[in-house]
Amino acid sequence: MKFHALFCLLVLATPIHAATPEQSYLDLRDRYIAKFSKAKESDELSRQHDAALKELTSVLRGLMGPVTIKGLSRDGKSNVDTLFRDDSGFGHLDGLGFASDGDKMQAVVTTTGLLRHWLRERREDGLPQEIGAALRSDRFYYYAIQDAAFAKYAELPVTKPAGASVAVAVLGLRGNGDLKGPPDEIDVVAIQGEKVFFVAARDVVKSAPIPTCEKVWKQMMAKPVDTKDPRGDMTREDNAMTAFTACFAKAAPSQSWFAAAVKKAQSQLDLLPLR
Repeated sequence: MKFHALFCLLVLATPIHAATPEQSYLDLRDRYIAKFSKAKESDELSRQHDAALKELTSVLRGLMGPVTIKGLSRDGKSNVDTLFRDDSGFGHLDGLGFASDGDKMQAVVTTTGLLRHWLRERREDGLPQEIGAALRSDRFYYYAIQDAAFAKYAELPVTKPAGASVAVAVLGLRGNGDLKGPPDEIDVVAIQGEKVFFVAARDVVKSAPIPTCEKVWKQMMAKPVDTKDPRGDMTREDNAMTAFTACFAKAAPSQSWFAAAVKKAQSQLDLLPLR
């Protein structure tokens, strides 16, 4: 009996589960989201919101440790830039965000644990739950940063850095309106250990229309709109875009500008502190 009583005391005195640093960050973030999302806007609330983002930035810096990405500011800040659920930019990828002047190049550094959690939060938005599949989905590049949509046009066959377990590069176009046009943005993602590096650079490659794919687009857009579909026009355009980008991805490697795009993607990977 004495042994049993002593054992019970030891069990009660021992923490069953200690929160990981990542979970502590998420708990803090979620408490702030709950607070700000139900509060009325005011100048004081805005000041509190700015202070909350600074606190989250401090926690993330502790999680990520020192990060240096060539060409970008060394002082990263929270990539989550709003804690109000109704804001258009709500729900960006948790991590430290970095940017060049004018935001022509942006980067996010996070962990595989935070990435997996974010993918689960974005499940209803159609994001694949397996990391490898997510990094090949245009939805990842759409929701991770900025507030502008992203269309993936092709994957770029980069060489994986020696220190990385994963390296993915995509060519695409970002914007708030029409996403059909010559893609000029290259996004790369590399994973080393438990750390994830994401770099997006716009206006970095000059591509050109591919005549056979333009023909695919015109054929798809010439199809009649389904009058029973309340999104008739949009559905037709979505289907045309899917067929058009599939054609582009297949034809892109034979285009004269493709090698330069691959070289640029490789140079973006070289900016990362991978060993």
